[in-house]
Amino acid sequence: MAFTAFISDLHLTPARAQINRIFFDFLAGPARQADALYILGDLFEYWAGDDDLDDPLNARVASGLRELVTAGVPVYLMHGNRDFLMLAGFTRASGARLLVDPTVVDLYGTPTLLLHGDTLCTDDTRYQALRRKLRSQWRQRVFLLQPLWLRHAEIQRGRGMSERAKQIKPAEIMDVTPAAVEQAFRDSGCTRMIHGHTHRPARHVHLVDGRSCERWVLSDWYQRGQYLLVGPNGCRSVELA
Repeated sequence: MAFTAFISDLHLTPARAQINRIFFDFLAGPARQADALYILGDLFEYWAGDDDLDDPLNARVASGLRELVTAGVPVYLMHGNRDFLMLAGFTRASGARLLVDPTVVDLYGTPTLLLHGDTLCTDDTRYQALRRKLRSQWRQRVFLLQPLWLRHAEIQRGRGMSERAKQIKPAEIMDVTPAAVEQAFRDSGCTRMIHGHTHRPARHVHLVDGRSCERWVLSDWYQRGQYLLVGPNGCRSVELA
């Protein structure tokens, strides 16, 4: 059966060995049968820079993706809000091809809009301001000039601040903004969208300018592994043991 697999928000880290095992089993199993694998952001809990490829888990992930590519399954990678510092070093090691966010791909005759998903959360104005700040090229260059241990420390401090901020944010502003979703459909001309980020897996139907559009939200991998199977006859979520 022809299909393409989509995953996001795995947040791989040495502290979650069971999820890591599910991921590597997925690469060696179902992913080998796919026409392609798309990773729509936040593959890792965080990424401090491509010079962190010596870390055992990071090296094993890159190697696992490289083996999948060598087996004939192309891997496409999109930055998330945790791993946007994955650059040419990681793509060389893994064989993955980096995608811009957003990207439109043709899936068995259906043009499909792919995003990480955080750009759709426009009601969270503080997050959007921080995103613009962190994505600036000069800030990234300055950050990557620091020693690796210091980068790890700064990221951990930032993660702590982010988690505390989430505790006081209204839940609705951390989800997508309907107007932003509708505008993304208009701008792309697509009637299907796939994204992650919000950790609220579901299929949504939007009526945009008289067109029925479907939006698939990918699952995070905090408690389980799951991928979206997209084939000629549509989409369905598949849970991994």
